[in-house]
Amino acid sequence: MTGEPWLDAVVVGILGLLIGSFLNVVIHRVPIMMEREWEQECRDYIEDKGWPAPPPSGHTGRFSLLAPASRCPHCGHAIRWYENIPVISYVALRGKCAGCKARISIRYPLVELITGGLFYWCATQWGWSMTTALWCAFSAALVSLTMIDWDTTLLPDSITLPLLWAGLIGSAAHWLSVPLVDALFGAAAGYLFLWSIYWAFKLLTGKEGMGYGDFKLLAALGAWFGWSALVPIILIASVIGAIVGIGMKLTSSLREGQYVPFGPFLAGAGFAAMLLGPERILQSVLSLLGI
Repeated sequence: MTGEPWLDAVVVGILGLLIGSFLNVVIHRVPIMMEREWEQECRDYIEDKGWPAPPPSGHTGRFSLLAPASRCPHCGHAIRWYENIPVISYVALRGKCAGCKARISIRYPLVELITGGLFYWCATQWGWSMTTALWCAFSAALVSLTMIDWDTTLLPDSITLPLLWAGLIGSAAHWLSVPLVDALFGAAAGYLFLWSIYWAFKLLTGKEGMGYGDFKLLAALGAWFGWSALVPIILIASVIGAIVGIGMKLTSSLREGQYVPFGPFLAGAGFAAMLLGPERILQSVLSLLGI
C-alpha cells in the first residue's frame, strides 16, 4: 500500500499483468489435466473390473500448472524468465519464438492486458481492500473460464465451484455489497434456472443444449450479484450469444456440431454486471431490443 490511490491501482494492475501470464498457463493446461484425470479414472475402472487393459496412452511424467516448465510447442525451446515478462517479452520477441521463430498467438498478451486492466479498474473502485482482492479473483476466474470454454466447451469445477463459494463467503463477511440471503437465493436460482431449461430441452428434443458447467457458472454469478441480477445477466448473455452465433453461421465459422458455447457469454454478462451494474445492463439490453 503506497498511500496514493492511483499508485495503488497501478501496482494492482501490474500484479494483474503477472496473473494474466499465469492464466495463459491455466487456460492451456487445465483442460489437459482434466482429460488425463478422466483417462486415469477410466483405466482404474477397467482394471477393477478385470477387463483387458487398453494400450498405454503415452502420457508420462508430471503434468500440472507448475511442471513441466513452459516450452515452445513447435520446437521445444525452454522459455526463459526474461522471455516470459508480460507483454514486454512479446513485443521484444516481435511475437515469435526465440528458438524457431514460430508465430506466438496474440492472445497471450491480450489475456495479460485484459487481466491487468480489470485488476486496475477494481483497485480504482474499491482501493486497497479485501473487496478489491475478491473482485480481482472474480475477474481472473472469468477470464480463464471464458477462454477454456471457447476452446474446449469445458467449464472446470476447479474454477466454477471456488468462484461460487468465494461469492457466498464474500457476502457473509460483508466484503461484497450483496446480502447473504440474496447471494444464497441467487446461487440456487441460477443453478435451477439453467438446469430446468436443460431438462426441458432434452425432453423435447432428446439432445443436450448445454453442459452442467453453465449451471454452476450462473449459480456463481447469482452468488456474487444476488438473485435480482439473474434476469439481466441471462438476457445480455442470450442476446450477445445469439448475435455472435448468427454471425458465425453466416460466415460458416461454426465449429463441428454447429454450436457456440454459452459460458463465454455468461462470463461476459458477469463482467458487464461488475463494470456497469446489473440495472444498467438490463436497460442496455432493453434499449437494444427496442423495448
